[in-house]
Amino acid sequence: MRLFRMITVTLAGAAVLLPVAACSSDEPAAGQAPEASVTTPAEEETPDAGKTHPFTGQPTETLKPVLAVKIENTAAGKPQLGLKSADIVYVEQVEAGLTRLMAIFSSKLPAKVGPVRSARISDLHIVPQFGKPAFAYSGAQTKMLPFIAEASLFDVSDSRAPGAYFRQPGRYAPYNLFATSKQLLAGAPKASKAKDIGFTFGDAPAEGGVDRTSYTVKWPAARLTFAWSEARKQWLIWQDGKKDMAAEGGQLGAPTIVIQYTKTERSEFHDKNQSYTPLVHSVGKGSAIVLRDGKAYKARWERESEEGGTTFTTESGEPMNFAPGQVWVALASRKPVTP
Repeated sequence: MRLFRMITVTLAGAAVLLPVAACSSDEPAAGQAPEASVTTPAEEETPDAGKTHPFTGQPTETLKPVLAVKIENTAAGKPQLGLKSADIVYVEQVEAGLTRLMAIFSSKLPAKVGPVRSARISDLHIVPQFGKPAFAYSGAQTKMLPFIAEASLFDVSDSRAPGAYFRQPGRYAPYNLFATSKQLLAGAPKASKAKDIGFTFGDAPAEGGVDRTSYTVKWPAARLTFAWSEARKQWLIWQDGKKDMAAEGGQLGAPTIVIQYTKTERSEFHDKNQSYTPLVHSVGKGSAIVLRDGKAYKARWERESEEGGTTFTTESGEPMNFAPGQVWVALASRKPVTP
């Protein structure tokens, strides 16, 4: 039975508490270019006769296993460790209008990653496009465990692969749980290797792009601002008005940002405060904004099945190429609601 047939949607209302997003003068003003942060350049991959990685479009020699990790994305868990090495970073809405990340690793593997946090039902709809990847997380609601057991993934959570996890000194629970990436993959020796998931890389479309120095995406209790840095050729990231810094040093950023507008509704799951877990529909079709090279492009997305990848096209129907490198996919809604 397909996973989505097992999920029921509850229509009753629920009261939730919405944290107030913090503001800071660190965030760039609209239309103003950001100040570039100093950072150590990422390690370059060795080119190989035109072969490129399906997740990043960068030269690669071999396709390696896929590791997906759920990572905290509130101020209490920052700075995060390992995100700089991710091929893809998904931003998902969770309870109370906040967000959490799912980082996808394959071409590069950080030594350590975290803070690792609990799984959500939307994760189980995203991961099948990667085949059967290793999936690292810390806990889940008891009634969600059967869904995880049936999902297309290898469970390397802290209960299944405890030796891969450790508590980071200087941080407090539950934001101090980190993992050793190699040990996570060791717990899933048959994890699927990277494959085509629908992304295309190459030159930007000749037409349709609008010059933008920044673009802000909002959820009910969180916001991300992506600001173009010509010096770094990346969209640097601000969260809730503050620079989104990496534990390794420097500000997080990526050459391509995708704002994928999806249908988001209430799932059958909720937390102890009766705040319902959003169900983000990443299968189907809809509109998107693709940020690359200092421009914003209107695009369309389509994913026919959970096992299939997501394709992005221009308004004229041509492939919407991404810039080679890390890709952030913000799963958002044009009319955000808190389930």
